[in-house]
Amino acid sequence: MAGSGAGIGPGPARPSAGRPPALFPLFAGIETLPGVGPRAAEALEQMGVTRPRDLILTLPHSGIRRRRIASLAEARPPEIVTLTVTVQRHAPAPARGRPWRVYCSDGRNDLQLVFFHARKDWIESQLPLGARRLVSGKVELFDGMAQMVHPDHIGAETSAQPPDFEPVYPLSGRLTQGLMQKAVHAALDRLPAVAEWIDASVVAREGWPGWAEALHAAHAPNGVENLSGTDPARARLAYDELFAHQVTLALLRRDRRRQRGVETMGDGALRARVLAGLPWPPTGAQSRAVAEIAADMAAPRRMNRLLQGDVGAGKTLVAFLAALNAVEAGGQAVLMAPTEILARQHYRALEPFARLAGIRLEALTGRDKGDARANILTDLAEGRIDILVGTHAVIQKTVHFHDLRLAIIDEQHRFGVNQRMELGAKGHLPPDMLVMTATPIPRSLALAQFGDMDLSVLDEKPPGRQPIRTTVLPDSRIDEVVEHLARALDGGARAYWVCPLVEESEAVDLTGAEARFKALRARFGDQVRLVHGQMPPEERDAAMADFAAGRAGILVATTVIEVGVDVPQATIMVIERAESFGLAQLHQLRGRVGRGTGASSCLLMYQEPLSETGRRRLSILRETEDGFRIAEEDLAIRGAGDVIGTAQSGLPRFRIADIERQSGLMALARKDAQAFLERDPDMQGDRAQAVRFLLWLMEQDRAIRMISAG
Repeated sequence: MAGSGAGIGPGPARPSAGRPPALFPLFAGIETLPGVGPRAAEALEQMGVTRPRDLILTLPHSGIRRRRIASLAEARPPEIVTLTVTVQRHAPAPARGRPWRVYCSDGRNDLQLVFFHARKDWIESQLPLGARRLVSGKVELFDGMAQMVHPDHIGAETSAQPPDFEPVYPLSGRLTQGLMQKAVHAALDRLPAVAEWIDASVVAREGWPGWAEALHAAHAPNGVENLSGTDPARARLAYDELFAHQVTLALLRRDRRRQRGVETMGDGALRARVLAGLPWPPTGAQSRAVAEIAADMAAPRRMNRLLQGDVGAGKTLVAFLAALNAVEAGGQAVLMAPTEILARQHYRALEPFARLAGIRLEALTGRDKGDARANILTDLAEGRIDILVGTHAVIQKTVHFHDLRLAIIDEQHRFGVNQRMELGAKGHLPPDMLVMTATPIPRSLALAQFGDMDLSVLDEKPPGRQPIRTTVLPDSRIDEVVEHLARALDGGARAYWVCPLVEESEAVDLTGAEARFKALRARFGDQVRLVHGQMPPEERDAAMADFAAGRAGILVATTVIEVGVDVPQATIMVIERAESFGLAQLHQLRGRVGRGTGASSCLLMYQEPLSETGRRRLSILRETEDGFRIAEEDLAIRGAGDVIGTAQSGLPRFRIADIERQSGLMALARKDAQAFLERDPDMQGDRAQAVRFLLWLMEQDRAIRMISAG
């Protein structure tokens, strides 16, 4: 979906064949606004503002309360006030670097106006001797004297008073609040008359103003309460963005559903063998997901489904049963993972299932060379390999499938759109697509990022998964931890010890995995192995194999083991400097234990002093193992981009909407978009014309192209 919301971000002004003429003034260059010269235009461009349209969607982020007073005696320094004074005398700057002072009076009390780097002609024209002037700014006491440094407003006594509550805009370069306010007012004068695009019942229920009225109100707040996302004007403008985005996703989803796919319907024989060989039956959530995927695969349209599950919810089994459906129908399946370590891990996890089913499973990564690689490629092209597991090596041009029916992508946010498309082009017809993620995603983000996909959620843990006791300790008690570990190892336990960095760094005071490995090796000898991303793959695999087989009791690692590593006998997880990890990452790491029958524990060690955020993060982990609750908390602490990873998150960049705090609006927009397209699938009605206008305004070009193509 990456890119479907990209049009919301800033972009150069460009003529477009179908853009409504009423929008032309808003899509003109920013320099067409009064007071915006080349220098101001350059500064605005740094903020992503290149047209009046961008400016009207750049709302004030705060405001200044200005109290009107009749005399200085009413002021409560330090306070921002507006009052009228008489200019009495000027005291030019006595030396370079010293301020110019203008002495004024309200008739009873004196006020100094202070200017640094002042120009004589400007000051004397603005504040001529004997003139009555309206001034507004912060009054402070300096040596017992009231003063105002660089007043925000200076005008004639009869000039318009500044507002009691003045909006404050984000700035860059040499922009000033005055210039921004003037430019915004000029841009608002260009608003065209528009028909309402939001469903009338939603507008009435929420009590929202019309579009132009909302923009005027949002740019002229009367108080702090008008700066909140719950303010009716702001909520409506946020909804406009979310609704345009959801209409685009709904059209994209409909377009994908119209794409012809292969009708894949297995006889269930291979799946029955695997299910009969399992130690316990699948959970209700697993059975539901398997049925949803099978129904999608049997349909004539192409499947595009997201399988989302918490740590240990059993996504691998669901994906394998989906792959077997493809094999039963005479086809093949491929599973693509983002890293070699994860691809090999998937291969090892699927091997027992493949043996139960009696099918051929192979792995292909960048490490495979020469004859071994050539043999795999030949067998794959001739249909002798049923399921292939690999890294992005599986999408290379030399890789050909005999009959690819299902493409499974693990941890989709680590792949670019192009890689997914290349994988989708490997079949005779585009294969069904199943995307897996082990990162529980809050519903609001799932709607924003994966709204074009059907969703299966695994929200139950399979039987046999052990609860994990989580303890939080300062790293000053590390000696106790090592002694506890020694006793556990004597009892046959296996433990992970995770460090944030590979090597000691003077710049960042974090313990490196290399240093911790040496320290533990000195205490436990050959019982300790090391794994990190910078090691040669063969060494990494050997260390993992030793740990999995029990030849080693402690695996020191970086976050390379975050996803997918599965050693059921490991029951202890020690995470050093836990406060430096994100919540979701800590949850994933903790999920590496509790996978077998033994009681498991996770030890989160932190360095004092612990920040408030760090304390909150660690206490949430101690309280719950629910990945979805943890994801919501993570979202509240860090924000959307960090939770998903901004580089390839595919999250749209909204100017007004805040999907972290307005998740209810996102769900409402999705519902409204779907209902609108169900009622008017060809977008020909009166409301549809208004919605088209909104899509142009929000630059949802992809949606517009799909409407144009029918």
